Amino acid sequence: MTKKRMLFVLFIIQMMFFLLLGRLVQLQLVSTESFHGMNLIEASVEQRTQQMIIDDGRGMFVDRNEQPLTYDYIPSLVLFPFLKKIDWPIEEVATVLSISKQTIIDQLHEAKAPFILFVNEQPFRLTERQMKKINDLRIPGVMAVKKQYPLERKYAQHLIGLLGENQTLFQQRYPDKKLSAKTKIGISGLQSAFDEFLIQDGETKLLYHVDGSGEPLFGMDVKYMEQANPFYPITIQTTMDRSLQAEVEDIVRMHGMEKGAVVLLDVQTSDILALMSVPEMDEDDPYKDGAAENQALLPQIPGSIFKVVVAAAAIEKGLVPSERTFDCSKKINGEPNDEDDDSFLSFKDSFAVSCNNTFGILGKELVQKENDILEQYAKKLGVFSLVGWNGRVYHFHDFRPLSEEKKGTIWANEQDQKVPLAIAQTAIGQKDVRLSPLAVANMMATIARGGEVKQVRAAKKMMYKNGTTFFEFQEQTLTDETLQRDTIEQLQQLLREVVQHQRGTGRAFQSLPYSVAGKSGTAETGRKEIVNKWFAGYFPSEQPKYALVVVQLETESAKAVTNAVFADIVRAIYELDQLQEKGRDER
Repeated sequence: MTKKRMLFVLFIIQMMFFLLLGRLVQLQLVSTESFHGMNLIEASVEQRTQQMIIDDGRGMFVDRNEQPLTYDYIPSLVLFPFLKKIDWPIEEVATVLSISKQTIIDQLHEAKAPFILFVNEQPFRLTERQMKKINDLRIPGVMAVKKQYPLERKYAQHLIGLLGENQTLFQQRYPDKKLSAKTKIGISGLQSAFDEFLIQDGETKLLYHVDGSGEPLFGMDVKYMEQANPFYPITIQTTMDRSLQAEVEDIVRMHGMEKGAVVLLDVQTSDILALMSVPEMDEDDPYKDGAAENQALLPQIPGSIFKVVVAAAAIEKGLVPSERTFDCSKKINGEPNDEDDDSFLSFKDSFAVSCNNTFGILGKELVQKENDILEQYAKKLGVFSLVGWNGRVYHFHDFRPLSEEKKGTIWANEQDQKVPLAIAQTAIGQKDVRLSPLAVANMMATIARGGEVKQVRAAKKMMYKNGTTFFEFQEQTLTDETLQRDTIEQLQQLLREVVQHQRGTGRAFQSLPYSVAGKSGTAETGRKEIVNKWFAGYFPSEQPKYALVVVQLETESAKAVTNAVFADIVRAIYELDQLQEKGRDER
């Protein structure tokens, strides 16, 4: 029995040995590239490799002056930790950089992985000349590169958008791409709209190999590996102006606006120069309290802002001759207006003081002529449709950079077009009227430039890595149906009167360094004493350059900062323009 037991134990040991041997054969010879979905050869190499990512390979955004908006490339010095164990010309490197040798020694002493040389807690920024000198020395473990750094300040969070890891979305968008499912993709904003053009096609990195104890394998040079395609990554040149964006953000924060939006457009092109939505996003929890929503692209209750549309239609239909007056002592329902002592006012004065009854009456007269007349004139003003740029971009037949923009409404129920009070409420921008701040800004730009209705651009072009143009977003009209020249001129005068009139709702802007034309709006939200406060306009009123909309959403009238924000933005832009003009004169 003892002999049989011993033979059995030996048999078991022998079988275990053969199983182990078979497993080793599988690991070393058979399944080296496909062991449970893992490439064992690559994993082995990675285990013996240290690396530094120089560029993650994703495309970037710049402003209209090619100033970076997402990250920058800084000429930096990379040092590898094995340098502290070998003799190398450290004095020569220190001389090229004009820094002390000890600065380099101290940072090397602490290093356990490749690192960037820092001075005064910032990456040491090399000159082009220093970069060339360092790389001409050909010292192993010492390289000068242009490294990618995220900007410390986040510009236009909502417009640029979010990046994140979303394995499900990644697989839906790119089922054939051989990239890690953890690759960051665009989740919102321009990052999402341009994701297919921006997504990385490989990293740029520095590599060196180590032995089992982590020591460098001498005789093996540091390798510089970059994307195989020399034209990538792509850069998106936006229409934004980084300086103006920074001013807008600082002003909105200073005044403590809790919810709302600011849109600044170039009058001649309808290009977005600056755009801000509040509340701002917390990077750690961007969806908290709905902060990820871009309020500038969402339809809001406009209140008296909509009177501009009614005014345009009334002028062209001949309803407002100079001698006609309106009873502003009454509300739109015919009841006495206890808040106003006005009796009969002209159309011009009614617009300046924003008399509701005037526009309730005109709205009813207009809709009686044509049911869809308000939609017609809203479209002619560039305020009623999706106003963002759209068109064919390679295989995208309807590419929209502002993909989160929502279309507004005028009538939610066609039956309201037969109800006098509902028509009057609609004519003063209440009931179901909804317009986005972006669309309202486009309306102001349309009036300011003389009536041509353009699509709003957020991007100018896409550029290859070498700076050549990959695709250009040409200016495009939104509609060929425009207002008559005389109508535009009368609207321009009406908007100036809002500010210049002694009782105008925009008279607070009379002392600004740029003359302003525009329209105020206080929209009831259905919640007691909670309103949307607007001011939309353009400036300088004589030779318009900028269209600006500021809306504070869901606030108490007494706590509204809309006018203060608008005024401070105008002042800031004036000062920036003066500095630029002075710079041109000095040149």
